[in-house]
Amino acid sequence: MSTAVNSHVTEPVRVTLGTHRLTYLPDGYVQLHPRAWFPDSPGAFWEDRAGHLDDEGFLRASVGALLVEYEDRAMLFDTGFGPARIPAGHTIPPLGRIEGGGLPDALAAAGAAWESVDTVAFTHLHDDHVGWAGDERLRGARFVASAAEWRGAHRRPAGQPVAVRDGQEVFPGVTALATPGHTPGHLSYVIRGGADGPAAVVVGDVLHSALQLADLTWRAASDLDPAEAVRSRRKVVAELSRPGTIGFAGHFSGAVFGRLVSSGDGPRWQPLD
Repeated sequence: MSTAVNSHVTEPVRVTLGTHRLTYLPDGYVQLHPRAWFPDSPGAFWEDRAGHLDDEGFLRASVGALLVEYEDRAMLFDTGFGPARIPAGHTIPPLGRIEGGGLPDALAAAGAAWESVDTVAFTHLHDDHVGWAGDERLRGARFVASAAEWRGAHRRPAGQPVAVRDGQEVFPGVTALATPGHTPGHLSYVIRGGADGPAAVVVGDVLHSALQLADLTWRAASDLDPAEAVRSRRKVVAELSRPGTIGFAGHFSGAVFGRLVSSGDGPRWQPLD
């Protein structure tokens, strides 16, 4: 049984944010074992949410990139997993299979060209975010990440690596937001669609599932500093709670664009129509 938070999106999804146009470009997906990926979560929580899991009992997390277009310029956030497929049993234990390869078709379907991208901003440099970073068609782009991420990088991009700091503008209307914990130099980003326009928060791996909003203290299996990651989750939730703000959560399968709404059980992710 599938739900919106579990379904696998294969076509670009577009949102207009004032002066900016945002398009999700799907590349593939990764299966997350719910109890192993969120080891602090109780078993009863998942028993009550079996409809959020795929037929093999995994959370299905989307993998892809976000295209942002402003006037005659374009940028990407992250670059998906790349043209590869790793079956379950050959990944780390909290994961099932992971596969990518769809990004070029998604970019073409969105009416954009690789060569039009002048900036690639990374949330962090894990494999499911840098898969197409070595593509020669991105050689002319600036590749943006925090200094801490570049220090730990084991894959070099095709373009020019640039280190940025918290609050720095990386593209017109786009500023970096330091959210360490998942990795030491993890960045989220805030996009503003004009001087007084609406805002969008690029969440990155601060959150891997909308269900994680049930308890922000639940660590993800790959969080390198769980306590710091909790602080970053609270920071991002505060940003998302600002009036008129939407979010882009790249791993929220079927609901990558949404906003936070209040409920009796705390904040809830409401997908955009």
